[in-house]
Amino acid sequence: MAVLDRKSKVKRSEVVNMRVEPNQLDLIDTAAHLCGKSRTAFILDAAYQAAEQTLLERTLFLLNDEQWEAFNKALDAPPSQNEKLRQLLQTKAPWE
Repeated sequence: MAVLDRKSKVKRSEVVNMRVEPNQLDLIDTAAHLCGKSRTAFILDAAYQAAEQTLLERTLFLLNDEQWEAFNKALDAPPSQNEKLRQLLQTKAPWE
């Protein structure tokens, strides 16, 4: 997965434009007002939190002791025979 590194290219803030339905904008404005934030700050905070959560869900998982033991046991076990997987792995990719 490529991580965008804008720090080396851009030294200033960037403008992001988007189209929003009126009912969506009303809801966002109401929530932003209740939080004491501007629309921009509210949207940016929400988008940032969603981005962090998405990345964490793909890189971090938590297990209790019992789950950790089961996870390690599964990793240490020899793989089961899977004919369809074997065929798939031996099939040449369409782009090759």
